[in-house]
Amino acid sequence: MPPCVGSRNTRPQRRIMGPQSALTDFLASHNISAHQIRLDADARRRQAQNNGDAQTDENTQDDEPATVDPPTDAPTPATSSRPATRARRSAAGTVTQRDEEARKKEQKVLEKIKASKKFQKRKRGLDSDDEDDLARALLQSSAPLPGQQENCASCGKRFTVTAYSRNGPEGGLLCGPCSKELEKGDAAKKKALPKRATGGSVGRRRQVQSNILDGTYALGAKSLMTLCIETLAKNIDLAEDLGDLPEPIIDKIARKLSKHRLLDSRTLTLFLQPAAEEVRIYDGAKLSSNDFIRIFQTVPGLKKLKIRNGIHFKDEVVDYLMSRHIDLEDLYLHGANLISEGKWKEYLQKKGGSLRSLRVYFTDKHFSDEVLALMPTTCPLLARLKVCHNQKVTGAGVASIAQVSTLRHLSLDLRNELHSDVYVDLITRLGVNLETLSLTRVPGADNTLLDALHSHCRQLSKLRITESEEMTDAGFVRLFRGWANPGLVWLDLQKCRQLDSAHPRENPDGLGLCSGGFRELMDHSGAKLRELNVHGCRHIEAQAFEEVFRAGAGEKVYEALEKLEISFCEEVTDFVVGSIFRSCPNLRELNVFGCMKVRDVRVPRGKILVGVPNAKGMVIEGDDDVDDVVMGDA
Repeated sequence: MPPCVGSRNTRPQRRIMGPQSALTDFLASHNISAHQIRLDADARRRQAQNNGDAQTDENTQDDEPATVDPPTDAPTPATSSRPATRARRSAAGTVTQRDEEARKKEQKVLEKIKASKKFQKRKRGLDSDDEDDLARALLQSSAPLPGQQENCASCGKRFTVTAYSRNGPEGGLLCGPCSKELEKGDAAKKKALPKRATGGSVGRRRQVQSNILDGTYALGAKSLMTLCIETLAKNIDLAEDLGDLPEPIIDKIARKLSKHRLLDSRTLTLFLQPAAEEVRIYDGAKLSSNDFIRIFQTVPGLKKLKIRNGIHFKDEVVDYLMSRHIDLEDLYLHGANLISEGKWKEYLQKKGGSLRSLRVYFTDKHFSDEVLALMPTTCPLLARLKVCHNQKVTGAGVASIAQVSTLRHLSLDLRNELHSDVYVDLITRLGVNLETLSLTRVPGADNTLLDALHSHCRQLSKLRITESEEMTDAGFVRLFRGWANPGLVWLDLQKCRQLDSAHPRENPDGLGLCSGGFRELMDHSGAKLRELNVHGCRHIEAQAFEEVFRAGAGEKVYEALEKLEISFCEEVTDFVVGSIFRSCPNLRELNVFGCMKVRDVRVPRGKILVGVPNAKGMVIEGDDDVDDVVMGDA
């Protein structure tokens, strides 16, 4: 029957719990009662004491005289000892059962501790018995949990443990006031110690240099998109799909992953969309032949394929590509030097009809004159051709290229030295339609090539001629003076100079790009040039630089120029650099490596000066207004 309302029994009983130790909480979490263990231990001690008393009584009875008889109303020894014996046996059985349960529970706790990482690190070289001792030691040394009460190791005061409680210098935990005192002492010690170089600035400078070389360096804070891409690259293992991101974003993600060598068989899946028409892989070093085959299996409508470091793009991959209904329009292969010459011929004969762009890099000796000889007939739509770092193409192969009348963009970087007449014939045949032309490392090319460009090229926007040892300043003057071609947008004439001379600073024959040619090219293309590279053209005089970049009333201002490379032009001074910044208001980056006369130049805000040979470092980002830049002495 429930108690009446208002009676004393209706008040709920409250159990006031005191602080518990870490061991008690740990045992409670595993359904082990510390109170029950204590009761079992007390019962064992009482049982042992009872057994000792009984043994003492028996010995006393043996020592008494036999004439002493027990009372007549007392029970006989046999009948009086049976209930006590049964009680002792029952208590002993109960204690033994409880001991067995406690032992099992303790063993479970020890097994869980043995499975922990901390135990695995410390158990090396120990026997099984030592492992049990180590597990028990770890159990006893476990720190109090937050919310429990503990005595301060310094002042002995009782306090509540939190997640921020500090360890004392000699072990134990500290209360709040003692922790603050310890922090003050640590701060005083840090101030007393001399500051050491951490290398942080070196790492930042290296990262800036890396970004400049990649063309990704930008002034100011990073955009939200850049931060998101960097975060995704760091956590790419958690990504399952890139979703419907725009193509430029996906391309930036691919570049970021490739830079950190994170593109492998698993992450490749993120960039393979069945409805895509373009796949770009900037580092395929970790991809196998089956991975490349998987590209053609997953993207059936593929039109453009770009692969760098495709070292496992082999004949078997080309065979599978030819077996599919995939007609590539743009093929870019870098480092695929395991494709045999016969397989190249077979591919061009079967799939060359759809190619509009073919770019091959580092193909060693497998992309030969015989392969190029098939292009005039097998590639009727080819508009772009790039053959770089090739060791087998000779003048015969270049002659075959000259027969591909549809070419608009041509780039050659050959390791075989060719006569200048080969390039002249090429320009004579294709120059009328060429829009971009790149001839890298042409030491044997002379002024006849420059004259052919002047006579036949009318649509060039990009021109590269590098490392020529035969062209003269007079030839460059004839090229740019009165040239019917519109102004160039991109020009690279680096290392067009004399070499192997006993007196490199003397140039009586005017070899390479010198002052006259520099003036003419700026008069012809300065208004449209966005990037200019005259690296190593050491014979351009300081006077020519000052005349070209003299900004004042009635002088020219090169608003389109964004990047200028004048490294190792020995006549560049602080005055020249200041003049460049004044006359090129939109210039983002100026490279002056090896210009030893550039010592203390002030850089305008938002500009980058790279390669200053002093203690300021390799990159200087300006913070002065352009109008406040003080010109140095000439």
